[in-house]
Amino acid sequence: MDNDLQNILYKRELKVSKKYSFFLFGPRQVGKSTFLKQEFKELETLYYDFLKNEEYIKYSSDTTLFRKEIIHRNKSKKYIIVDEVQRIPEILNEVHYLLENIDSPPLFCLSGSSARKLKRFDSNMLGGRALTLYMYPLSYREIGSNLNLEKALRFGTLPKIYSEENLEFCKDLLRSYTETYLQQEIKAEALIRNINGFIRFLKIAAENNGEIINCTNIGRETGNDRNTVREFFQVLEDTLIGFYLFPFSKSARKRLVSHPKFYFFDTGVTRALQGKLNLDIQSGSSEFGKVFEHFLILELIKFSKLHKKDMEFSFYRTSAGAEVDIIIEMPGKQRHAVEIKASTNPSLSNLKGLKSFLDIDSKVKLICASLVTKKYVDGGITIIPWQELFELL
Repeated sequence: MDNDLQNILYKRELKVSKKYSFFLFGPRQVGKSTFLKQEFKELETLYYDFLKNEEYIKYSSDTTLFRKEIIHRNKSKKYIIVDEVQRIPEILNEVHYLLENIDSPPLFCLSGSSARKLKRFDSNMLGGRALTLYMYPLSYREIGSNLNLEKALRFGTLPKIYSEENLEFCKDLLRSYTETYLQQEIKAEALIRNINGFIRFLKIAAENNGEIINCTNIGRETGNDRNTVREFFQVLEDTLIGFYLFPFSKSARKRLVSHPKFYFFDTGVTRALQGKLNLDIQSGSSEFGKVFEHFLILELIKFSKLHKKDMEFSFYRTSAGAEVDIIIEMPGKQRHAVEIKASTNPSLSNLKGLKSFLDIDSKVKLICASLVTKKYVDGGITIIPWQELFELL
């Protein structure tokens, strides 16, 4: 499916201003370039794509060419899109100069799949002169009522992959993504020397998706030392391939675990790294439950970021084993303790961790987001269809 058709099908929730320059970060293939081309009319826009070899060579050898072209452009070109800006970090010095020194500067849209290289080279991040935005794989709200949950769990929601009707092609696209992008480009981006160790790490990290990280154990399994494993996780975070979920901490009355969990940014990419693309996800299985939990946590992250909700997320677990999948803290400090269950009839016996959180916050809202079709309350726990969770936040 081509990009124009994807945009007809999926109206992205990301909002951009036509008044302020901005960075737009997100993993490859989430739809950044397509989105920008849709938002900014071609007749009003100059487009630079540093992923193209000829453009990369041209402007990396002399960044002043970029500045000269912008200064002498047709003034009808009000917007400048720079794709994969992290490939030439020095170009940001030219952008800074243009914003500060020419009359009525254009609006710059600076898109990239990683801020790691920019940070590593201490790049000019424009000192507050540009907003920072993020794009993610499709959210269920962007897909709409036609969401195929089984497909989203099995193959993820990268636009090109989710839109592909041929499931064998979905598999091929995901394999290509993990083999060419994750294993090749991230290695180059991060200047990783231990290539084989990184590849082994990727598979084990994916197998431990959503589990508490133990760098020593992962290092033992992959032939890396603990510090190298930490660095590899940092690479994944900096390149937006995953994120940490840290344990909730407020009270000293309970001894909570100190190590974070790590989640990859897409269920399909995770399953490709795990080597599970040929396996169906059977409803009611433990695998279905794990992937559904992963999916819903990703949806919460997208919802908060795209709608600027400023929520804080954590998980809860005590040394005695009481656990809650995710704690959501609103800006006013109202908390929601949410247990995620891939069940049409959640049992209260499986929701005991929720009640234990009342010892931490007696005013917390206890929620079970599940596959039920109608909301009800049982034992002080509000049990809802998972889609209604976002209406409460």
